[in-house]
Amino acid sequence: MMEVKDFRNLKVWGRAHKLTLAIYLVTLDFPKEEIYGLTNQMRRSSASVPTNIAEGCGRDSQAEFIHFLQIAMGSSSELEYQLILVYDLHYLDDEKFLELSKELGEIQRMLNVLIHKVKSDNKPIENSI
Repeated sequence: MMEVKDFRNLKVWGRAHKLTLAIYLVTLDFPKEEIYGLTNQMRRSSASVPTNIAEGCGRDSQAEFIHFLQIAMGSSSELEYQLILVYDLHYLDDEKFLELSKELGEIQRMLNVLIHKVKSDNKPIENSI
């Protein structure tokens, strides 16, 4: 298995962490009645992406690492829908929605590439994705 000892060396983890911070900031402006609804859901799904990348890096097998990367991908899909929902509810303006959606799409692309690299097990992955 390709070994990644430190998840912080993965660019995709860094970008997912920054997106989580951005989600925390934008949800501060959501209506107070959403604190236990969309605010909480978006924070949890966004944080799940870098969390699962980190957890996968700490696992012993390639299969486990891939499994946690796939969970991260699932969480990113949850967040993708939640962004659409809050945009349609007018909690986000066009510019912020496009900015967050674009960054999320790039993270999803990077996760997909990483999953394929780990499956192929032929190239070092630290500092590449």
